[in-house]
Amino acid sequence: MEQPADLLGWAATVVLIATLARQIYKQHREASAEGVSTWLFVGQMTASILFIIYSALLGSTVFVVTNSLILLTAIVGQILAVRRRREQSNGSDPP
Repeated sequence: MEQPADLLGWAATVVLIATLARQIYKQHREASAEGVSTWLFVGQMTASILFIIYSALLGSTVFVVTNSLILLTAIVGQILAVRRRREQSNGSDPP
C-alpha cells in the first residue's frame, strides 16, 4: 500500500511531467529551434541518469519513475529540436 508521502510524490510527478510535456509540445509548434540549447538537454539527460541511479540505490520507486520520465522528455525534446534545425537548414517549412 502506498504511503501518504508516496502519493504526494506521485502527484508531483504528474504535475512535473504535464508541465514538461506542454513545453515540448510548444517547442514542437514553434517555427524555430533557435532558443533551444543542446547543452541544456545534455545536462538534463546526464542529471536524470545520475538521479535514476541514486534513486534506485535508495529504493525510491517514485523518483526512479519520475527521473526516467524526465529523461524521456529530454530525449523527445532533443529529437524535436534536431529535426527543427534540419528543416531550417534545408530551407523547408515544417508541416
